[in-house]
Amino acid sequence: MDDFLKTVAALNDETRVLILRFIDEHGALCVCDLQASLDMIQSRLSRHLKILKEAGFLRVDRKGTWAYYSIRSPLDRFRLEALEEIRHLDIELPPLQKLSQTGECKI
Repeated sequence: MDDFLKTVAALNDETRVLILRFIDEHGALCVCDLQASLDMIQSRLSRHLKILKEAGFLRVDRKGTWAYYSIRSPLDRFRLEALEEIRHLDIELPPLQKLSQTGECKI
């Protein structure tokens, strides 16, 4: 039951839904890419990413000092269906800014 409630609570925030959709659309992204693309301060973004990870949607891969977030695979049926619904929402995504590839990442 606790797992179910964490998942539902994670989806009960417009910013977290946007983050999920953005990562789903673009694949694994460094925190600095997400921060620049979504125009969010690092502490706020990290809190949302932590909630989504604890809810079972995201995985994190660390490469040196950088953390790359991606959609966890495999997802269980409930999370997969939730992600599928998010894909159909009319969400205007900002353009991707890949600071991690330009060397501008300062995290």
